[in-house]
Amino acid sequence: MDEIVNRTMWAWSRMLIGMGIIGVLLWQLGTGAFLDGLRVIDARTVLAALAIGLGTTVCSAGRWCLVARRLGLRLSLRGGVEAYYRALFLNAVLPAGVLGDVHRAVRHGRQEGDVGRGVRAVMLERFAGQVVVVGIAVPVLLARPAVVPARFHGAVVTSAAVVAAVTVAASAVAVLVGRRWTHSGSRWRRASAVSLGDLRRGLLARDAWPGVALLSVLAFAGHLALFLVAARAAGADAPVARLLPLMVLTLLAMGVPVNVGGWGPREGVAALAFAAAGLSAAQGLTAAVVFGVLALVASLPGAVVLLRPVVARRVATLPLRRVPVRPVPVRRIATLLAGRPDGSPS
Repeated sequence: MDEIVNRTMWAWSRMLIGMGIIGVLLWQLGTGAFLDGLRVIDARTVLAALAIGLGTTVCSAGRWCLVARRLGLRLSLRGGVEAYYRALFLNAVLPAGVLGDVHRAVRHGRQEGDVGRGVRAVMLERFAGQVVVVGIAVPVLLARPAVVPARFHGAVVTSAAVVAAVTVAASAVAVLVGRRWTHSGSRWRRASAVSLGDLRRGLLARDAWPGVALLSVLAFAGHLALFLVAARAAGADAPVARLLPLMVLTLLAMGVPVNVGGWGPREGVAALAFAAAGLSAAQGLTAAVVFGVLALVASLPGAVVLLRPVVARRVATLPLRRVPVRPVPVRRIATLLAGRPDGSPS
């Protein structure tokens, strides 16, 4: 009971923190930056978002397929793309920002008859994506430390160190200890051995990690491209080399688990980073708002995937309308065939 209460409190705390960040931004920068983020979106940016979203979704779904197949689960690329689109849409419209991934994991696990392994496949592919994001972000930010506000230097370095330590520790434990615990008398060790074995097969195997890493890099490049479209739409005409560390830092902030459907830390960090780089904080906020809207646009095919079974069931239950058939006299048919539509005698 206490565990359920704690989870509920944490879920509400995450949303309240995200809403608090948005509230502070509104108080400091006003509503203009948010409204500008809606005004600057046109048909070209929408089409660009849909195209880039297709590429990133295919790469992410391909990563999921690789991990799932390594764990012995069947998953076609087409099915993975549809499920990933549905998860992205649910993540964007539901408060917690991860419920779409939960639905994707449980649904696939039930289809394959192993919910636990389905959940682990999603957790592993998402973890691989975050590791790649951190692995790219750290050298970029170290090369341009000025874009990180001084008060957040420690937090960025600590986060990178924690992710690196967890990755190395998990890999070492999976390789060295996982097999030894398979037949342990401890139930916890046996369960851990199963998870570590999935980590070893799904991510660390020689025929798994190169593909997972490549697809993760391509997916992250797609997110950067979408943010660049958003920044240009918001009026940021600085060179790409100057915007790159700002975009990386903002995307890194999206991994902070205190948001409302992805909104909150992303907008706050974008405003701070743009201001630290000598650009306008309002422009950074507008760029982040445009990115959030375009990310929602890019996930809209997931709404089609989500609603398609519902529409199909409704159509299948509609009663068939019978059209009355009136008999045609034989003489009328004969006259039509003879070329005398009026039926007059020759």
